[in-house]
Amino acid sequence: HVSMTYKKGFRMMTMGWTDGSSFVPIASSLLSSKNDQNVIGTTKKINRRTIAAKRRIMAQSKGTDVVIQLLDQALKAGLTAKYVMFDTWFSNPHQIVQISQRGLNVIAMVKKSSKITYEFEGKRMNVKQIFNACKKRRGRSRYLLSVPVKVGDPAKDGAQIDARIVCVRNRSNRKDWIALICKDMTIDENEIIRIYGKRWDIEVFFKT
Repeated sequence: HVSMTYKKGFRMMTMGWTDGSSFVPIASSLLSSKNDQNVIGTTKKINRRTIAAKRRIMAQSKGTDVVIQLLDQALKAGLTAKYVMFDTWFSNPHQIVQISQRGLNVIAMVKKSSKITYEFEGKRMNVKQIFNACKKRRGRSRYLLSVPVKVGDPAKDGAQIDARIVCVRNRSNRKDWIALICKDMTIDENEIIRIYGKRWDIEVFFKT
């Protein structure tokens, strides 16, 4: 699980591991800003060889880059997982491809952005266009739509991977929908929905 919470002057990013029952935080990083006006406790002189300097450099990096650094730390420490899960904050094709290149599967919520596209039936389309172009499931089905897509641009991301987008009704607003993406093509839609539901554990951890 990867998630973010906000405090004055910085954001806290946390990564945790779960077996579906227990939740254990395994890594975290404070994210700040490169703009001195937005930073609490600025320093003009710092020894770049120190841990403090390395922490400061990480804090001023992009959140999506820090996720990969934390993930690499976890893998180096010997931790393994079947899936890496995160919400729309980190959900972009480049991120999914990077995690895939580390031999891990991804289940994440897709951002409904016109700028983020996937290859669907030979065309580059954003998730709203894919949803509008396809026939929806009726009745009591847990999901409205399930389609295979290709994620990533070989020219920009260095690779392109197969994934599945599953659209489900938004429980907070039945007229709305959300989209999940899963790199593991061997599991069905109901399992994708069930597994992603476990991501809520990290929000409970933040609340605690």
